[in-house]
Amino acid sequence: MNQLKSLLFVCFVIALHSPIHAEESSVKTIPSLDVPRYMGTWYEIAKFPNWFQKKCVSNTQAVYSVRPDGNLKVLNSCKTADGEISQAEGTARQLGAKDSPKLEVRFAPAWLSFLPMVWGDYWVIDLDTQYQVAAVSDPRREYLWVLSRAPQIDKKTYDALLERLHNQQFDIRKLELTQQAMSLQKN
Repeated sequence: MNQLKSLLFVCFVIALHSPIHAEESSVKTIPSLDVPRYMGTWYEIAKFPNWFQKKCVSNTQAVYSVRPDGNLKVLNSCKTADGEISQAEGTARQLGAKDSPKLEVRFAPAWLSFLPMVWGDYWVIDLDTQYQVAAVSDPRREYLWVLSRAPQIDKKTYDALLERLHNQQFDIRKLELTQQAMSLQKN
């Protein structure tokens, strides 16, 4: 029950910082998202530190799958300092067209989904053509995640992504590498 209360509180605070109809900003998304290709496991390579992931110390990942209603199931997991695996299941939905890279995600129970404040922005802002490396943020640049299909990413690919994020006015100095089996490979 305490975990549910914590989860609801997290969703509420995220929602307070994520208005439903955020003004268009200079944050640019990718032109289109092929949702079926995006499904599957993504490993967190780096993130802007945030309070709702403080307990995660390593092996953070997200698994996306399609729900029968057409929305997406989001299963986030990470390893905590005490060695336990923490999981949170959520739902994501696309905003706009079928190929829109703008999604909203919620981790609150379904019976709260009518409340706009339980939905947070999930914008795919960078994605390679092979759907192997992605960056996800929100319109105000408060959150940023670098994701990869593998638990490690080569340094050249990571540095090129950092340059593109910097060009989108993200403060890349705030990025914190996520401990996976290996987060960066030298190339």
